[in-house]
Amino acid sequence: MLDMSGPSDIIDCMKQTLTAKKKSRKLPTLTDLGALGRAAECLKTLAHPHRLRMVQMLLRGRYGVGELAEACGIPSHMASEHLRLMQRSGFMTSEKEGRKAYYQIVELHLASIMACIEARFGKGAS
Repeated sequence: MLDMSGPSDIIDCMKQTLTAKKKSRKLPTLTDLGALGRAAECLKTLAHPHRLRMVQMLLRGRYGVGELAEACGIPSHMASEHLRLMQRSGFMTSEKEGRKAYYQIVELHLASIMACIEARFGKGAS
């Protein structure tokens, strides 16, 4: 006697096999969505060419607002706003020396992020 309890054709059989494979596949450990939300906010803060230039420079040394503004081709007051935003996000600190403020990176992961950006979009990148 022919067993008709299984799939009626090859398509049904393939669907059942694929469904079984999908159900049995174990997801890798994933980052909590709340943490990913915080990461997205940090990335939004960095998502500006002037801020990325400032981070790029500050990873190589300590600079004042005027130097960073000049490298970005923007007025000092605009550079100060970008720096304040990144400082509020915990990426950097400032230190006053007389009337000048000097900034430096405190979020060490910025070096990895900038390395990825430079590898993908830097000189010679396609």
